[in-house]
Amino acid sequence: MFTPEDILYEDNHLMVVNKHCGDLVQPDPSGESALEDQIKQFIKQRDAKPGAVFFGVVHRIDRPVSGAVLFAKTSKALARLNEMIREGRIRKVYWALTEQTPDPETGELQHYILRDPRTNRSRALTAPKGDAKLARLRYETLGVSDHYTLLGIELLTGRHHQIRAQLAAIGCPIRGDLKYGARRSLPGGGISLHSRSVEFDHPVRHEPVCVTAPVPAGDALWAFFANR
Repeated sequence: MFTPEDILYEDNHLMVVNKHCGDLVQPDPSGESALEDQIKQFIKQRDAKPGAVFFGVVHRIDRPVSGAVLFAKTSKALARLNEMIREGRIRKVYWALTEQTPDPETGELQHYILRDPRTNRSRALTAPKGDAKLARLRYETLGVSDHYTLLGIELLTGRHHQIRAQLAAIGCPIRGDLKYGARRSLPGGGISLHSRSVEFDHPVRHEPVCVTAPVPAGDALWAFFANR
């Protein structure tokens, strides 16, 4: 559930929130409470707004994933940020704890992502097939422990479960991600994939903005890597 302490950045035009594992960004058919509605209600009460609150989702991250999520507080900001997303002008960096170290330890992955809506799962293919969409990311190895590796990932495209599927395809499933081949689950059903930072030019003031999300609290392995 959202709390005001989760706000990483806010001005009149936008907000960046540190999402917890398990939180929904937008409402889905389950009918469960989602961040979008929780934050709208918070703004309405905090700012004593008499009418409806405008609050637009700029990008989503999967329910079991944590970290920085960008929202727009005005229609002008939403339109401009959506255009920036389409043009690849918002830099999104993720941290992932994987069960293996990739070889090579730094590189770029290119696959074709084919989504199966029946299983809500994606396959990372090496060649085009059917409705598969090109997926690209860059990665680098930032640290290694006895059993896990910390990767920094720059997302170059935004496909369904892209990071999860691409890392699994090279034999590096994300810690806790049973759907993509991890050995075991984590308490609460989250996975060790974290939206670490978003970086962009402000859609109205045209100043650089870079927001970093602290790793999930209470997880000893995240703390080990974050404090190195």
